[in-house]
Amino acid sequence: MIALLLAAALSAHAPTAIDAERAFARDAQKIGQWAAFRKYAAHDAVMFTPQAVWARDSLRSRKEPARAATWSPSASIMSCDRSVAVNAGPYATADGHHGRFTTVWLKGKRGWNWIFDGGEPTAQAVPSGPVPIVSHAACTGHPTGAPVATPPALSPPSTGKPNDYGRGESADRTLGWDWKVDKTGTRIFRVYQWTGRHYAQRVYQRVAP
Repeated sequence: MIALLLAAALSAHAPTAIDAERAFARDAQKIGQWAAFRKYAAHDAVMFTPQAVWARDSLRSRKEPARAATWSPSASIMSCDRSVAVNAGPYATADGHHGRFTTVWLKGKRGWNWIFDGGEPTAQAVPSGPVPIVSHAACTGHPTGAPVATPPALSPPSTGKPNDYGRGESADRTLGWDWKVDKTGTRIFRVYQWTGRHYAQRVYQRVAP
């Protein structure tokens, strides 16, 4: 019983994807925007320029802006097993651009790393609530199939060019996401979460090139 209580206490104080997002944003101000992106990126992290590119390649030669962008999470959509989270919230750049960011985070042995980063520009600044809204996938029921039916690959390939049509999911299949970039550079990003009875779409984002 003591061991279970101790494990629960440690879990309650373990860093969350929201903590990781906030640390990521703070480091962007301390060590540089792109340096922070490199620090927190998973090996197979994907960005868009506007087609899908490996972050490790795209970030290698990027010149740091004079002032880093600012952002903060206002929502976090999590899998039942707490191993995957999709964070979203407002961002602002030093040159006056605003929008909503979306980051997919994976929790590994060394902590949280982002594997997908995308943004959607907006005409006006996006308001942020005082406390992020956290949505947990249900741990009941038995998810069958995949959260997103297509494409067949569970993740981008480790070599070559990343797919312009790809997807990922948590190990317990309670959270899934996919993206598709057409020839014009228009990107659609979706997130599906298990409710205990079916998958519900939590995010639908269409970003013009």
